[in-house]
Amino acid sequence: MSEKVLFVDDEPNVLASYERQLRKDFDTETALSGDLAMAIVAEDGPFAVVISDLHMPGMNGIELLSRVREVAPDTVRMMLTGYADLETAIEAVNTGHIFRLLTKPCPSESLVKAVEAGIDQYRLILSQRELHGLRKLKEAMEGIIIGFSTVVETRDPYTAGHQKRVTNLALAIAEELGFDEDRATGLRMAAMVHDLGKVYVPAEFLNKPGRLTETEFSVIKNHPRVGWDILKSVDFAWPISQMVLQHHERMDGSGYPDGLSGDSILLEARIMAVADVVDAMASHRPYRPSLGIEKALEEIAMKSGTHFDPLVVEACLTLFREKGFRFER
Repeated sequence: MSEKVLFVDDEPNVLASYERQLRKDFDTETALSGDLAMAIVAEDGPFAVVISDLHMPGMNGIELLSRVREVAPDTVRMMLTGYADLETAIEAVNTGHIFRLLTKPCPSESLVKAVEAGIDQYRLILSQRELHGLRKLKEAMEGIIIGFSTVVETRDPYTAGHQKRVTNLALAIAEELGFDEDRATGLRMAAMVHDLGKVYVPAEFLNKPGRLTETEFSVIKNHPRVGWDILKSVDFAWPISQMVLQHHERMDGSGYPDGLSGDSILLEARIMAVADVVDAMASHRPYRPSLGIEKALEEIAMKSGTHFDPLVVEACLTLFREKGFRFER
């Protein structure tokens, strides 16, 4: 839908002239008074541009455009005035945030250019507002993720440290694979809470020094689905809940919870799968000491193509063996 333009003047002939000049190029409406203009703004808005005469009975142009600014701050406001009123009009521009001052009579070509410039300004205002809104939304999403991560950290400091290291490695792999900033942001958020579902796993299962029973292991294996269930109702800009759900799936379908395989697993989840295993094997666990980073790299190399995405494995090996990546402990 095209942007709308409202002309306000107390002379019907002047309004009719404006309409004839502009109706082919713009969606125009007219009003014969300030009060009528305010009613039209309220009922038919938003308007990209409002152009008002300065001198009108009742509400004058300065008062009208000031009120338009209050109810529709994004609308671009212009004023038409005669040469004798330039000083008053200039003051209105300086104090009333009026975008452009037009003198009467205004040539058709000048009027068209002014309206076009006003519409461009209106679009710029909306774009800036949308960008600001997206930034605020992103900040809110990150706040939610940080909140969830804090819950995990409070309950189980080990799991929190693991999530941070997995996040760092996953982002490094993503950079190797050429992720853009937006996609990397989604991956970072998912990696920060990929083990969120473990908040529902009894602490004695997570910290058990011996071998888990089949029942205990089945409870732990459910943590991706629990994490998904917590996150699915949050309207993130990225499929974060799906990434969390799939981070234990494997390329050959042997993973859990849904036995997905190949490209049916999100690439972000395939990256987290590799980062998760590398850190888990290289870290101390209650039931065993660290196996070391080389053992972890050997594991992902051996299972490349079956358990893990070969491109992701190759990127991870390059990071550790050629580019000096190391976990921060």
